[in-house]
Amino acid sequence: MIVKFKIALTLSQGVVLSRQLFRSTAMVGGMTLISRLLGFVRDMLIARFFGVDSSTDAFFVAFKIPNFMRRLFAEGAFSHAFVPAISEYQQRADKQALKQFLDKTAGSLSFALVLLTAIMIIIAPMLMWLLAPGFTWQGEQHTLAVQLLRLMLPYLLFIVLVAYAGSILNAHGQFFVPALTPALLNISMIIATVWFAPMTQQPLLVLAGSVLAAGIIQLLMQVPALMKLGLMPCLRLDYQDVAVKRLIKQLLPALFSVSVTQINLLLDSLFASFLAVGSVSWLYYSDRLVEFPLGILGLALATVILPILAKHHALNDPQQFSASLDWGLRLVLLIGLPASTGLILLAKPLLSTLFQYHEFTVQDVHFSAQSLSAYALGLPAYFMIKILVPGFTARQDLTTPVRYAIYAMVLSLCLNVLAIPFAHAGLALATSLGALCNALLLLNQLCQTKFFRPSRGWWLFISRISFACFVMAVTVYLLVNPDWWNSWSATMRALHLLKWITISIVIYCLGLAISGLRWRHLQLSPSKTHTPRL
Repeated sequence: MIVKFKIALTLSQGVVLSRQLFRSTAMVGGMTLISRLLGFVRDMLIARFFGVDSSTDAFFVAFKIPNFMRRLFAEGAFSHAFVPAISEYQQRADKQALKQFLDKTAGSLSFALVLLTAIMIIIAPMLMWLLAPGFTWQGEQHTLAVQLLRLMLPYLLFIVLVAYAGSILNAHGQFFVPALTPALLNISMIIATVWFAPMTQQPLLVLAGSVLAAGIIQLLMQVPALMKLGLMPCLRLDYQDVAVKRLIKQLLPALFSVSVTQINLLLDSLFASFLAVGSVSWLYYSDRLVEFPLGILGLALATVILPILAKHHALNDPQQFSASLDWGLRLVLLIGLPASTGLILLAKPLLSTLFQYHEFTVQDVHFSAQSLSAYALGLPAYFMIKILVPGFTARQDLTTPVRYAIYAMVLSLCLNVLAIPFAHAGLALATSLGALCNALLLLNQLCQTKFFRPSRGWWLFISRISFACFVMAVTVYLLVNPDWWNSWSATMRALHLLKWITISIVIYCLGLAISGLRWRHLQLSPSKTHTPRL
């Protein structure tokens, strides 16, 4: 009787924790959805007002660095080094020591960022040569790209401090403000594109200036929440502090381990600069569509699961640690596989509906769809990396993810060289294969070291998802002609796209229901023994 009561209590705790995780993930995902939708509006307006030419290629290459930093820091990578450190102070219940640690890290980080930003502004021509060496042969394009890059580089300082503040809030269970903050970048760029850029002779410089303005606003938005917690940092420079030294030592490997995909995207732009005019822009627009589901679920789950894993590790609770990873992987595959399938099948309708206006032509849709399909193949792997890396960084194991990230990056780089004859789509496929390699290496290591023990029924779970995806794919492939969208008005495109996305989701859910998947199969179980049978 006592054993049954303990089992029931444990299962009840798992259900409660599942609901908390779902709630937090839904909130972060909802805020990210708003930001992503605004990002699409931003890109639609840029495509409409500027089209695809050598000038937009220059802007998108220059924008790669601030956008890379935004993804690297503001989308959770910074947290992998910082949140586990904060969790240690929370377990000791020493708020004064935590405040001193935050003051010293804020001061040391700010000084280093100011110095780094100044150096990068000075060597901007060299950076542009590294990012897009193909531009060097086109003088005006290279000069414009350098101007745009110098104007946007100070965004680095502000976005890192935004990520620093967001990590403090996330570690204390406050996800709303950090999740909403990225939307401000899109709002700033939309305002610049529609109202200010058309009034100037150099509209792209105005667009670049809006990026810098957004960084300042994003940082200011964090201040009230930090003051309410009583953790608003006061800048104190102290590189000799033991905790600061440890954080700095962990920061670079933590950032690299979760950013290898973004680095590969930068490499894609580098190789694409040697290809046909428009290649950089085609890769950019297709990457934007892949980032939509990845940002909504992948970022939300990574943001929520890292503090949970760090807490379980600090409490020495390996069962809950493994169960949380198991829950996260199930959820990302449940959504990642159909999202990948849908992006491949509806690549042209999506691009046509969102971007095919004025300067963005049918040919641009065609070529962008090729790279979108290639990127989409790697979407499940991108999702898995978002969940698997916290399984290491929550335990402050930063060496292993870095080693595997290097392997994946080298593989992608070699494949990029081999893929040049296949143009920009080959570069996108190389990035997807590198991400798959990274995800499999991480998963295998977690299983071998027993930090992740897969719950029962995984193969049946995957077969159910695969069946539902197959039914959805066959239906869309047989009934949808992507070329229809070229002849419709903007309203008709949007209505038909919405109709088929809805139909696809319904068919997928029916396929899951027919295959026997139920809500209880997605609830977090506190141990392998008590996992519900599938």
